[in-house]
Amino acid sequence: MVRVARAALFAVLPAELVLAVLLVSGVSLPLPVVAVAEVVVAAVLVLEAVTAYRLFGAARQAGADRWTAVRAAYERLVPEQVRRIVGFDLKGVISLALWVARRRHGVPAGSTAVSYSRAQTLTMVIFLGAMVVELVGAEVLLRAFGATAGLRAVVLVADAYAVLIVLAVIAACVTRPHVVSGDEVRVRYGAFFDLRVPRERIARVRHVRNYNESGTVKVDGDRLAVAVASQTNLILELTEPVTAVRPLGSRAEVRTIRLFADDPTAALAVLQPRRPHALRRHEDGTG
Repeated sequence: MVRVARAALFAVLPAELVLAVLLVSGVSLPLPVVAVAEVVVAAVLVLEAVTAYRLFGAARQAGADRWTAVRAAYERLVPEQVRRIVGFDLKGVISLALWVARRRHGVPAGSTAVSYSRAQTLTMVIFLGAMVVELVGAEVLLRAFGATAGLRAVVLVADAYAVLIVLAVIAACVTRPHVVSGDEVRVRYGAFFDLRVPRERIARVRHVRNYNESGTVKVDGDRLAVAVASQTNLILELTEPVTAVRPLGSRAEVRTIRLFADDPTAALAVLQPRRPHALRRHEDGTG
């Protein structure tokens, strides 16, 4: 039943969106077509509600509390990829608020933030400016061609949402830096990637510049690259693998991590692996 509910939901939603855009744009559709579409949508919503209720009931019977049961039903009904995309949007909005407030996410007291956004911010701001120009240009052209107010509103909302997404990406990369604490190294890229590496697993840290990285988060065998503007400049070599979860949920065991830092020299100093013997001597007051 879960598979049927998922298939129905993802088949109907795009069709309903297209229908809504056509209606808002002033396109005249036969009344039977609209009526059938609305009946199908209502049936799918009922199916989703029944499926969610059954999943919730099953979780409650298994001993889960209400909130845990709701979350379990949501995770069973909605695929992980969709949940993660929704999560990106939510984290992006939170990052915008943090950016305005000049605060950072996940940087506790005593830890060191390692920024990485400087190399891409200028390019993204230029891209953002081009999108704003395109938004205004599209409105002018649509008015010139006599487009309906509904169609212009649809295009305006789509372009404004794209601008908001780019702003959220910039904000997320600024407010969610890499973080080095006493226990772990947190390698991040905005709202899209977050990997926690225990400090004791770091065997070696090297400063090596690479300007031809392909993709932002890429896994090749047991090697992970988290690039910014096609660049990495630090390499973490691990004593044993850690599990990296890529943006859409795929997982990989990695032993080498390439990443980028705005100031690799300063980052290298705080990323150097611990030396337990030296730490013990310091604590004993003998070194």
